[in-house]
Amino acid sequence: MSRFSAPIAESIWDMKYRLKDAEGTPVDHGVEDTWRRIAGALATVEKDPSDWEDKFYGALEDFKFLPAGRIIAGAGTARSVTLFNCFVMGTVPDSMAGIFDMLKEAALTMQQGGGIGYDFSTIRPKGAPVQGVAADASGPLSFMDVWDAMCRTIMSAGSRRGAMMATMRCDHPDVEQFITAKSDAARLRMFNLSVLVTDPFMEAVKADRPWDLVFDGVVYNTVRARDLWDRIMQSTYDYAEPGVIFIDRINSANNLNYCETIAATNPCGEQPLPPYGACLLGSINMAKLVSNPFEGDAALDEDMLDDLVRTAVRMMDNVVDASRFPLPAQEEEAQNKRRIGLGVTGLADALLMVGLRYGSEDAARQTERWLQAIARAAYLASVDLAKEKGAFPLFDAEKYLASGTMQAMDDDVRDAIAEHGIRNALLTSIAPTGTISLYAGNVSSGIEPVFAYSYTRKVLQKDGSRTEEEVVDYAVKLWREKFGDVDLPDHFVNAQTLAPLDHVRMQAAAQKWIDSSISKTINCPADIGFEEFKDVYMAAWDQGCKGCTTYRPNDVTGSVLSVAEDKPKAAPVVQPVEVGGVVHLTEPLDRPVALEGNTYKLKWPDSEHAIYITINDVEVNGHRRPFEIFINSKNMEHFSWTVALTRMISAVFRRGGDVSFVVEELKAVFDPRGGAWMEGKYIPSILAAIGGTIEKHMIAIGFIDGEGLGLKTDPHADPVSGLAAPKGKACSSCGSYEMRMIEGCVTCANCGFSKCG
Repeated sequence: MSRFSAPIAESIWDMKYRLKDAEGTPVDHGVEDTWRRIAGALATVEKDPSDWEDKFYGALEDFKFLPAGRIIAGAGTARSVTLFNCFVMGTVPDSMAGIFDMLKEAALTMQQGGGIGYDFSTIRPKGAPVQGVAADASGPLSFMDVWDAMCRTIMSAGSRRGAMMATMRCDHPDVEQFITAKSDAARLRMFNLSVLVTDPFMEAVKADRPWDLVFDGVVYNTVRARDLWDRIMQSTYDYAEPGVIFIDRINSANNLNYCETIAATNPCGEQPLPPYGACLLGSINMAKLVSNPFEGDAALDEDMLDDLVRTAVRMMDNVVDASRFPLPAQEEEAQNKRRIGLGVTGLADALLMVGLRYGSEDAARQTERWLQAIARAAYLASVDLAKEKGAFPLFDAEKYLASGTMQAMDDDVRDAIAEHGIRNALLTSIAPTGTISLYAGNVSSGIEPVFAYSYTRKVLQKDGSRTEEEVVDYAVKLWREKFGDVDLPDHFVNAQTLAPLDHVRMQAAAQKWIDSSISKTINCPADIGFEEFKDVYMAAWDQGCKGCTTYRPNDVTGSVLSVAEDKPKAAPVVQPVEVGGVVHLTEPLDRPVALEGNTYKLKWPDSEHAIYITINDVEVNGHRRPFEIFINSKNMEHFSWTVALTRMISAVFRRGGDVSFVVEELKAVFDPRGGAWMEGKYIPSILAAIGGTIEKHMIAIGFIDGEGLGLKTDPHADPVSGLAAPKGKACSSCGSYEMRMIEGCVTCANCGFSKCG
């Protein structure tokens, strides 16, 4: 009997987390093998590995403890990847050589699968003099463009693309340009942006005082603080960015404020980190710990919670020793402080199961109590580890206990730390859990509300047919199994119906016992007024949050999934429209003995030798589709990359599904040395020309309808006029227009792709 409660869960496991060999043959035959692989790998650093492996397996079993995806996919595989999710890179020097040294470090980190954060406040503003070269500085945004281009060229480990966070202080002279950078739809697409907001700035906003924009002691401009605040608000109202990070609050509450200063976060904001800081993530699945759900005596099993947290802390501490690191400075930082980020997922489902309405005062109080229990268990577990293995190297009892977070900790925990030390400097964080929540049976994500009770996905199968599956929220599925398809109780709420200030209340309640930060998105209705929108951010500040991220659907950023209105039941059904027919298969399509195909000659101007491209097709249900490609040239300078393209594109073709995205990816590549004019069109690179050839072939066999028409129809088009409605950004993985903001990160509801990993 399958451990998976839904087909989508098994699909996610197979696509993202299941260990396979180089030929794509599964090594993990079942999810139990995945749990055993992780448990064994993390037990190897123990003195008695066999004593701990079964304990670790028990925590993973049935999705009770969910390590972050990088741990699930990478632990025990012998692959050269990092198991850490989050990195903040070194301080960017204000020099050309230093800046490009940082760029190299960023590339090396992203190559191993790490998401990174950078503070660009250290680069002098645009127009500032550059000594020795008789020139003016181009400013931090120009260098951010370079980072953005680099990120687009790096494919992170496995199926993860790079993700980056850029921060800038609210007093930097270029902050106004930073705030509005995303108004250019083509700029800084690989970055999340956040403004570092200081306590003095917020005081100036409230008092309506002037605000100096300063660099290196020089005042470049003075603005009205409220005007600058309104510019931040207007940009995030229009484009969902930048976010706001209350940086002074973060530093004052930091357990390590005596030995580090934080100026940046990881891409989703839940990990404020110092230079070269690294953190790994994991989540307690609250939905799995509720006994007698929906009954009068429904309750979270707090004994089970305590035991699970203690095991999880030990597992995560072991990751520090078991993981590889892209850079020595990151390893040193991790070993010196042994930061971990244990959080939760399935919180909204757990609240539903015990009869509480997410966003209510009662739910906020219960959330605070549950997270206090997690914090206590985590800190006491870390004290026990310190007794056994030693405190983190930079531990200073007097200074540590005087930090902001520790002052609010229970006396017995403080006494234990004073006597024995603590193994991990920081222990709690609430991270985005979109994909691992699906893997665990579509439990609610992180501390977010249930986004939708159910929706349908269309999945293209190996034989070319499409099946439609309903994806149901975990708590709703339990309700249906228990009571049938009847109306849901009044306390069932979702992101479509929740007031923005209810989101803030929940984030603030959770933050009290989280020593790092929280990745959360406050969903706002499209018609929310600007003044009411600003009130959300001020409420987040007033209630003690460390940051704030909102999402308001509009024509620029796209809409959240629409809720069908024709279903009479209380559970609204979300209908994501399939675009591109994304498919995730466990095995490649089988190759027949003989295939039909075509060979195309491509002559790039100024090149001595032509490139010959052969594309062979397979027939599925009477339709031809690309199956493999061969790219050949007599030019030996082309040899390595043509072989690489041949192997990679063929591997993509053989997986089935809508592979037209290959065309768009290749056609978007530009050569910095310049492109060429071919048949009356400017082609930006030889790779783009190859993409055009593949597109021509796809058109010829009827796989796509025409040039630039990888999608056969536009499901968003008006049925009368035929004109496409505003769709926002397309998913770079499957091409669908079902992108939405979850926990500070834009995520595709159709295929689960997230630019934050």
